[in-house]
Amino acid sequence: MSPTNHQFRLAARPVGLPRPTDWELVEEPVSEPGDGQLLVQVTHISLDPAMRGWMNEGRSYIRPVEIGEVMRAGAVGRVVASRRDGFAAGDHVYGSFGVQEYCLSDGAGVIKVDPQLAPLPVYLGTLGMTGMTAYFGLLDIGRPEAGQTVVVSGAAGAVGSVVGQIAKIMGCRVVGIAGGESKCRMIVDELGFDAAIDYKSQDVRKELRKAAPDGVDVYFDNVGGDVLDAVLTRLARGARIVICGAISQYNSVEPVQGPANYMSLLVNRASMTGMVVFDYADRYPEAAARLAEWLAAGKLQTKEDVVEGGVKAFPETLLRLFNGENRGKLVLKVADA
Repeated sequence: MSPTNHQFRLAARPVGLPRPTDWELVEEPVSEPGDGQLLVQVTHISLDPAMRGWMNEGRSYIRPVEIGEVMRAGAVGRVVASRRDGFAAGDHVYGSFGVQEYCLSDGAGVIKVDPQLAPLPVYLGTLGMTGMTAYFGLLDIGRPEAGQTVVVSGAAGAVGSVVGQIAKIMGCRVVGIAGGESKCRMIVDELGFDAAIDYKSQDVRKELRKAAPDGVDVYFDNVGGDVLDAVLTRLARGARIVICGAISQYNSVEPVQGPANYMSLLVNRASMTGMVVFDYADRYPEAAARLAEWLAAGKLQTKEDVVEGGVKAFPETLLRLFNGENRGKLVLKVADA
């Protein structure tokens, strides 16, 4: 008897936070791979804030997920059958396999990963798109220099936690902005940040004056909104702002709130640049090698928040991102490796 595949398809465009009715759980038989295809059993699915944007209709850096289409997601898994050169049953692989238990793939964008070098969830986090985003966003756009002050929002999240650690490796003073006392304590005590600001209980502008008395040289923004506006008031001359995300705005039913203090860019001769990790695809091996080197040397810690609920737990697990429940990279475990 062939196995059954369970998958989540987008049923409606969400308004505000995604609701259970925005999804359709579909059950279908698993097909054998045809010529040039491989069949992957998904073991772990990457859950990312960007997924909320992919559900919206409209022009963006990537086409939206269509109604009735399997929800887009990066994932790792094990090849169970292959009729494509270069892949064999038993290989562990990463690819855009979607929110489902099995995926038939033509091999495009699929790369092999080694679970002996790192646990599979790490290939969705520090050694995956999360780590690549932190690496290229900070080093190519932020261009930090030793002794400078780097501030990162969403500092306890998947990208922010890696950004702060890379900045420390570069010899910078690092200030993290996070939500809640325990997250702030984690990024300082466990990840080595120099200071933390709790946006939920502290005045961000006031605390930035203490934590960055000479101004902010690099700001890596994952949240947008009021936090971005607060940091704009503390820029050093020539500051670089990296716009990676704006999770505070993703589920708003009102128009996106833009920065009110943008004239600080002019006054301080600063720059604000958006970044999308897909633009650096030809350099992924460079980043992966360097991140792996830092991990092996103990200079970089990796944090994955793995939820063991199977694919059917996807809708409620995704909401953990927007409720601020996750620490580090949020991963949904679908099956044993």
